[in-house]
Amino acid sequence: MGFIWSLIVGGVIGVIAGAITNKGGSMGLIANVAAGLVGSAVGQALFGNWGLNIGGMAVFPSIAGAVIVVAVVSFFFSRNK
Repeated sequence: MGFIWSLIVGGVIGVIAGAITNKGGSMGLIANVAAGLVGSAVGQALFGNWGLNIGGMAVFPSIAGAVIVVAVVSFFFSRNK
């Protein structure tokens, strides 16, 4: 059950990060979950494990990390050839 809870929280974090960066409309469900999970790892590595913890993820550092991940990924994938 913990894995499913982590996926749900990761998805919510990914949706919030997409809304902050204005890239949420182009991201699907799987991309939101991936951005949330990867962003959580990045955010907690960069900013620590402080604040509210839900599903094993510190919410505020996870959102900050997900915003960074979404911004970097959208920069590389939105470049015109």
